[in-house]
Amino acid sequence: MNPAVLSGQTSLTITFLASFLIWFMFLGLTILWLIDGRIKKEQAFHAFLSALIAWGIASMIKNLFPTPRPFETLGLTPLTITIPSDGGFPSEHAATAWALGLTVWMHDKKYGLLFILGAIGVSMGRVLSNVHFPADIIVGSSIGIAVSYLFEKLHLYRVLTGRKNRG
Repeated sequence: MNPAVLSGQTSLTITFLASFLIWFMFLGLTILWLIDGRIKKEQAFHAFLSALIAWGIASMIKNLFPTPRPFETLGLTPLTITIPSDGGFPSEHAATAWALGLTVWMHDKKYGLLFILGAIGVSMGRVLSNVHFPADIIVGSSIGIAVSYLFEKLHLYRVLTGRKNRG
């Protein structure tokens, strides 16, 4: 998007989605961790580990296949708080946000919906801010979703804490 045609409010909204929303998702995860009950702790633990692993996988792929970002290719101004200096493919933000979102959703549909909406917002913000192409987001999101699903099936929290399966 050309920043010359954006209103100040629209530009701030895009910057929030692209740069800050993911930190609010981690804040929400911390709140879930602090809520009493083993399920919330398991949910937060799975989400944090899924996000960490998804980010790591996306980062490794990004280093293996460096690609230019939209603002570099198209001569646009990035609408993020910092100008990324690494490649754009795949999106680490999308991988992380979708790992968080899907993991929380698989444990709790009500809270999970908020996290899924957050992942959508982060993904859209990264494209609208000129730092990712849609393909970067699709692959990053796919990584986050795959890692989240795998962690859910493994029940890593139970393995690491030695707790038995629920009822």
